[in-house]
Amino acid sequence: MQRDRPRRFFYGWVIVGVMAASGAVSMAMGSLNFGLFIKPMGDDLGIGRAAFGWAHTARQGAGALSSPVIGPLLDRFGSRLMLPIAALATGGAMIGLANMSVAWHLVTLFAIMGLVGMSGPGALVTSVPVLKWFVVNRGRALAFMSLGIPVGAMLFVPLTQYLIDTVGWEMAWIILAVIGMGVIVPLAAIFVRRQPEDMGLLPDGDIDPDSMEHGSGAPGAASLEVSWTVSEAMRTTTLWRLVIVFSMVSLATGTVSLHRIADFMDKGFNPTLISFATAFDAVCAGAATFTFGMLVRYVPVRILGATGFTMLAIASVMTIYAYNDTIMFTSMAIFGLGIGGMMFLQNFIWADYFGRESVGSIRGLVNPINLVIGGLGAPAAGYVRDIWGTYEPAWWAGVALMVFAAILTLVTPAPKKTVQEEAEPVTQTQDRPLS
Repeated sequence: MQRDRPRRFFYGWVIVGVMAASGAVSMAMGSLNFGLFIKPMGDDLGIGRAAFGWAHTARQGAGALSSPVIGPLLDRFGSRLMLPIAALATGGAMIGLANMSVAWHLVTLFAIMGLVGMSGPGALVTSVPVLKWFVVNRGRALAFMSLGIPVGAMLFVPLTQYLIDTVGWEMAWIILAVIGMGVIVPLAAIFVRRQPEDMGLLPDGDIDPDSMEHGSGAPGAASLEVSWTVSEAMRTTTLWRLVIVFSMVSLATGTVSLHRIADFMDKGFNPTLISFATAFDAVCAGAATFTFGMLVRYVPVRILGATGFTMLAIASVMTIYAYNDTIMFTSMAIFGLGIGGMMFLQNFIWADYFGRESVGSIRGLVNPINLVIGGLGAPAAGYVRDIWGTYEPAWWAGVALMVFAAILTLVTPAPKKTVQEEAEPVTQTQDRPLS
């Protein structure tokens, strides 16, 4: 009869809470709020828009170089050490931004931020831990983790603009750096654990099958998940289709997401109003990620992903034609919904299609490709603006890529293992050398 007793609180939800808090604070650390700095920094220092695009690319490029190392380290050791390192590196670089004077300083400091990135869909240190702790409830866990983004946006994006207006962009970088490091470092060091097995638990709070003989429980569906090794995943067309999808979408969104804020300012929109629209963008992103996480048990993930990419395309067209407050706000909202769909797909689909055992290593393998290609979008759009005085050619190219990615996502189902591959015990992957 002990089998029916209520389960204790599952520690995996603590991991979700810490990663949600980290995601919230990351909104203040040169990610979503970066666009608010472009015009004041550029005007004061005489830096062109392309330089800010290259800074964005440098951050992604550094993440691309480090991902093949970070991914396997997360599989082996977890985020308890890696997340504080990411926060300290990012915070230190932000303090450096307050004292910069030339364009190459900007690019170098953003490259330091990207070495152990903690924001955006490529942020392994905040997403992989949740994938390790959940299988059956993975979508729901990612949904609740995503709530940190809108909360952080509502707090820190308007705060960023307020600080820029009152104490200047230099001091704004310093204050935001101190807040970020002060929140993330202690939370990660105290509460984060690598995976449930390290605490004698199983994903989702399942009961250890060995305890059945004592009448204490039974294994859940999580124990039936099939995991792929890195080499197995690389031999599937599915993995490379997903690489194409995320690379194209990253390239496309890079042309729009960073520069649209400066473009709205160029058009004469009020900077404070733009900051609220940017925060609302992130609220919509969090709402979309949460909704997709709840729907993924009932709607195939590829349909949800294609829906998100379609929203990105629609929002980008509206950004081009945003000449009043209503269109500007609507474009930001729909873009946020699309970004939320992309972030959910990026975080969920790798573990859903290939299992959790080597998810850090698999994502560490593909991230460099996605980040390098995606990183070209921001400087390309900056050069288009500097040369032709408008972003429109770059943005229309981005729209075409988003539509292409939506179609390719729809026709990319989960891979199937052969009979011989399925015959191998899944638990053996833990004893194999890291790929």
